[in-house]
Amino acid sequence: MQSNKISLKQFIQYFKIAVTGKEQEFTTGSIRRAVFMLSIPMILEMLMESIFAIVDIMYVSQVSVNAVATIGLTESVITLVYAIAIGLSMAATAIVARRVGETDIKGASNAAVQVIFLGVFVAAIISAIGIVYPKEILSIMGAEPDLIAEGYGYTQVLLGGNVTIMLLFLINAIFRGAGDASVAMWTLILSNGLNIILDPMFIFGFGPIPAFGVEGAAIATTIGRGTAVLFQLAILFYGYSKIKIGVKDLVLRVGVMLNLVKVSLGGIGQFLIGTSSWVFLMRIMSEFGSEVLAGYTIAIRVMMFTLMPAWGMSNAAATLVGQNLGAKKPERAEQSVWKTGKYSAIFMGLVSIIYLVFAPQIIELFTVTPNVVKYGSLCLRVIAAGYIFYGYGMVVINAFNGAGDTKTPTYINFVCFWLLQLPFAYVMAIMLNFGPVGVFWAITLAEILIAVVAIIWFKKGHWKTVEV
Repeated sequence: MQSNKISLKQFIQYFKIAVTGKEQEFTTGSIRRAVFMLSIPMILEMLMESIFAIVDIMYVSQVSVNAVATIGLTESVITLVYAIAIGLSMAATAIVARRVGETDIKGASNAAVQVIFLGVFVAAIISAIGIVYPKEILSIMGAEPDLIAEGYGYTQVLLGGNVTIMLLFLINAIFRGAGDASVAMWTLILSNGLNIILDPMFIFGFGPIPAFGVEGAAIATTIGRGTAVLFQLAILFYGYSKIKIGVKDLVLRVGVMLNLVKVSLGGIGQFLIGTSSWVFLMRIMSEFGSEVLAGYTIAIRVMMFTLMPAWGMSNAAATLVGQNLGAKKPERAEQSVWKTGKYSAIFMGLVSIIYLVFAPQIIELFTVTPNVVKYGSLCLRVIAAGYIFYGYGMVVINAFNGAGDTKTPTYINFVCFWLLQLPFAYVMAIMLNFGPVGVFWAITLAEILIAVVAIIWFKKGHWKTVEV
């Protein structure tokens, strides 16, 4: 009995240390402790992101079915922005973690500056396209005219302000690579806390603020993320994290930039493959009407609530791999991945049981429209069938990225998404008339295959020899 009390006391003590970021040494000592110290703030960070996604869709679902469908279509396009941001952020985490493991803090800071420069440049191009062509983007995605008329403002604002998405991703990746996971966590708490407060004010109106409808959700999100980016920059410039940037550091360093681009290309390709597959799946789903599309969108938002903690654990694995490789400890890096993968799989397995049993009740928290509930709950149940594989595979894939081996996951994604998932979804849903369930099973089978192939390839150990 005494032992349990001590364990609980230790857990609370470790939890406090993790969220305050007081421990930043992850290349020595207990691997389990290192996984815990990095995972807790990363899980809380991702949970905050997914809580916002849930709250956002709850507000928007009160506007109209078209409003929910607009978010689904726009987010399938905005994931292309995420692809670039995540690809660059993987390179940032890998390079910063490697430099920190080598105790080269100046090199880590130089890499951070180049990451920010690249992010601003790419975001400017995407903003121009989003501001000028929002209606055309929704039309290409298969949106009906009334949906375009109601929702194009959401698309315009979200894509136009994508620099906030880009920099939020990239600067948090810098913090994670340095082991400052708690800083990244507090940044997202600020961003999404503001989003949750501002969402109803801009969607439904508040005092002098008019009711913007679904467009208000995009305005609130952009303001929340923009404020968080200013907070991140203040931390970097005023030296509250391990990585510090001064005005004198704001110069273009061609060598560092080229190395960053080289490492990020695999990551960008990897996520472009995944997100373009997502876009095509959304396009197939749009063939079945707004109610089916709305059910699918709600289900995906709900799933993000549980995928984000697993993503947080996978980010922890990436940092541990990068820092331990930098410290010339490849075996410790590998052990960190297997331990983190096990924890992630256990968590996802528990969640899958909840989804299988309570899927309709979960979807009914957002809407009572029969068809939306029917297809939303069906989506949850089918995809939950592969959740354990997803949890383990996510950690192993991100471990490759943490090592700077972004090419291997790119090849795996290409085979599993483009050569398996998309053809299977189209044939099952459209040609064989299985409807939306054909798309749901395509997602599940692809994720299972990704996990199996990634584990087999990771065991070969080639990632241990990658230089960044």
